[in-house]
Amino acid sequence: MKSSSYKIILYISLLFTLFYNFSFFKNFFITYNFTGINIAYTISIIITLFAFISFVLSLLSSKYIFKPFIILVLVVSSFTAYFMDTYNVIIDHSMIRNSLQTNLEESMDLFSFQLILYVLFLGIIPSILIYKIKLSYGTFKQESIKKIKILFLLLLIILINLFSFSKFYTSFFREHKTLRYYANPTFWMFSVVNYAKRTIYNGKIVLKEVGKDANIKEPIEEKKELVIMVVGEATRADRFSLNGYERETNPLLKKEEIYNFSKMSSCGTSTAHSVPCMFSKFNRDNYSYKKGISNENVLDILKHTKQVNILWRDNNSDSKGVALRVKYEDFRSSKTNTICEKDGECRDEGMLVGLDNFIKESGKNDILIVLHQMGNHGPAYYKRYPKEYEKFTPICKTNQLEKCTKEEINNAYDNAILHTDAFLSKVINFLKPYSKKYETAMIYMSDHGESLGENGIYLHGMPYFMAPDTQTHVASLMWFGESMKEELDTKKLNELKDKPFSQDNLFHTLLGMFEVTTDVYKKEQDILFEIRKEE
Repeated sequence: MKSSSYKIILYISLLFTLFYNFSFFKNFFITYNFTGINIAYTISIIITLFAFISFVLSLLSSKYIFKPFIILVLVVSSFTAYFMDTYNVIIDHSMIRNSLQTNLEESMDLFSFQLILYVLFLGIIPSILIYKIKLSYGTFKQESIKKIKILFLLLLIILINLFSFSKFYTSFFREHKTLRYYANPTFWMFSVVNYAKRTIYNGKIVLKEVGKDANIKEPIEEKKELVIMVVGEATRADRFSLNGYERETNPLLKKEEIYNFSKMSSCGTSTAHSVPCMFSKFNRDNYSYKKGISNENVLDILKHTKQVNILWRDNNSDSKGVALRVKYEDFRSSKTNTICEKDGECRDEGMLVGLDNFIKESGKNDILIVLHQMGNHGPAYYKRYPKEYEKFTPICKTNQLEKCTKEEINNAYDNAILHTDAFLSKVINFLKPYSKKYETAMIYMSDHGESLGENGIYLHGMPYFMAPDTQTHVASLMWFGESMKEELDTKKLNELKDKPFSQDNLFHTLLGMFEVTTDVYKKEQDILFEIRKEE
């Protein structure tokens, strides 16, 4: 049986409209109830979506790439339909970057039988049918005329709908523009182009040196700094009992003299964005991926002083480019991490093993150690902690969060918080013996928060302007050894810690802690500047 490519596009577009856009229509009906005039609006939006998908596919397809192109769109759209339907996420350019920087182990946490069904019925089976269909083509002139006619007709249908319900569409595009982010496949296709534009087609990246004038001037007899910076993963502030959460999720940290920053905001909603952003000189409002990879960060500036030994240990995906020019160690496997489970899950505590040797080898230099946690990485929260931390039960024992109750998801997530509490306590206890020789400190800051099913949203990665507070309000705290504490007015710090801060402050706070003088340092953004005692 032979068929024209445009007839296939119309069938495929109808398939996309009816079976790949559950999230789009679910969010549409949350905004517009299916009553009265809204019934007409619904019919109009279905026709418009169908016509728009047909227009895009017709515009981009051609005789020589038709089948591969349509099959690729079907397969990718089956994946995006699953993740949007299951976790209510949006596939924008940031999510694409985050996905491309996700390692195999993290990807396996998202694997499920339901995902197989989506890919099978929405991706593979339609693709097989497309592959088997024989296509008929006319001459180049005939095909060109046919394409112009089809595109004109589809555009006409779209315009008639837009003008017939102009008031509705004005509201739809201005007041509810986020709804279009759920349109499958058109929005992920747009996001791919956007990602390529931001990432690939930027020309040759030239790394700009930052803070080459950096210097540390301190008396020879003064103790050197030993700072451990813990980069947390997906830890929202409202799940720390230190921030008033009704459950006791910080039983060990509450015994320590820590300074908890209750109003810390993240730079982004994904690891790929937040981690390089928090270590960069740029604030959230003017940070971009290109700026991040083309400018040195605070680790580079500390290295420029030639007086700070730096080590980055990673039990997450990687440093997202932050640690490219400093000593880096991967602790995601039993080859380096001595504390790993039989299922291959390596614990954050393993990053503490052997740090004594690094400190010893650092001689008379200051020391900064960065530990990048696995922390609360979802959706398999139940894997993120050993059995002894399973205090809250029953738990969600699957990565398909929609199959678990709210209580089970919260329990698994909170148990992972308990494990982070224990890990941070161990970091503090590791530093305590060094507090006589060094000015010791621990900084903890999560990269982003996490949605646990509130309003049907799971995980993270939403565009910042529409992200819920659960994804941007992150857990953060500091601990200081006795020598470091003597240099700070801790009474003022207790008054200061509940003021609004953000990851923008980290860059300058780290420079201030190591007493670095450089033109890029801004004292007004250093959290500790106001409470340092004058010598």
